[in-house]
Amino acid sequence: MTKNERSGPSRRALIGWGGAGLALGAAAAGGGVALSDGGLGLASAAPDHAVPFHGTHQAGIATPVQDRLHFAAFDVKTEDRAEFVQLLKDWTAAARLMTAGKPVGEGAYGGLAEAPPDDTGEALGLSPSRLTLTLGFGPSLFERFGLAGRRPAGLADLPKFPGDNLDAARTGGDLCVQACADDPQVAVHAIRNLARVGFGKVAVRWSQLGFGKTSSTTPDAQTPRNLMGFKDGTRNIAGTETARLDKHVWVSASDGNAKSAWMTGGSYLVARRIRMNIETWDRTSLQEQEDVFGRDKGEGAPAGKAKEHDAPFLKAMKPDAHVRLAHPDSNGGITILRRGYSFTDGTDGLGRLDAGLFFLAYQRDVREGFIPLQRRLSAHDALNEYIQHVGSAVFAVPPGVRDSHDWWGRTLFSKEA
Repeated sequence: MTKNERSGPSRRALIGWGGAGLALGAAAAGGGVALSDGGLGLASAAPDHAVPFHGTHQAGIATPVQDRLHFAAFDVKTEDRAEFVQLLKDWTAAARLMTAGKPVGEGAYGGLAEAPPDDTGEALGLSPSRLTLTLGFGPSLFERFGLAGRRPAGLADLPKFPGDNLDAARTGGDLCVQACADDPQVAVHAIRNLARVGFGKVAVRWSQLGFGKTSSTTPDAQTPRNLMGFKDGTRNIAGTETARLDKHVWVSASDGNAKSAWMTGGSYLVARRIRMNIETWDRTSLQEQEDVFGRDKGEGAPAGKAKEHDAPFLKAMKPDAHVRLAHPDSNGGITILRRGYSFTDGTDGLGRLDAGLFFLAYQRDVREGFIPLQRRLSAHDALNEYIQHVGSAVFAVPPGVRDSHDWWGRTLFSKEA
């Protein structure tokens, strides 16, 4: 890529990406991105494909699930509203470039030798790898910048559930960025660059790497397995199921009141770090493992059925089977969209793997989605013997960036919104 092909202000005109007044606007749109599909990213699932950044909804929700994740929660350090809004614009410009497979600003080399490069450089030569970047606002953000009156009711604080053992260092955050890609280096590069752009204004509170997607939004794809070896999420909402997405995932203009209308087209994200007691599970009999889930381990078929996608007969499962308790038919139709990933983070110092599921779920209203569902599971699920929730956060994910003049969070912060 030549210097003339790069988008963004001249390195010599502005030292340091993210400086005051930086706004790339239309210049950062870049070429090579597929036509907008409303933020679903369904045009292609090829590993080198660039998922459209612009759309009605943010990409990375109903988009076909990529293989790798880098999720980061940030604390806001600035008290200046205008400075924070400018950061959101700078982040949008950088995200526009990175999701198109382009370096940030003037790139990783070729600029002033006396100044740091605009881009960290570890993704040079790599394809876009279907990178998506999805931004959300945490409840604590609405305690700042005069936003208290604009916090939507759907962004409810999560109660303490039975069995929770939450680590404060892995909980909460003023905002989050979810980076999904088919190449882990592309995902890490994206979060690293955004953290660099935000230096002094935001700081990483906690982050999580994920691999081996544990759910799918592509109906014809094989259902992934979690670290317990079981298929889970067979009936997850597909990215092509417009009616189900409208009903269960996307916030409607009729939700809430006029002060929360800025969330129309957005969604609510619950992130939970779920530690699995791998060693205990691995010493459990196959029959008990299958009873715990309500599925057979080989095919993934519901108890008493032959094929994975056969309609489950819930009464054939144990009363405390995970599938039976989590099924919409057992919960008044409650349905969430899952995008979870497996993780392994070394050991816990006692010879046990620190491993499990990084659970990500999108829904139209947390009060009507995750909260009632988790209350039921945390009280009765047989799986609780083998897992523990150790990290938690909830975020309002605003609507998508419409075009090259739009930016993340505009509907929340703009007077015209």
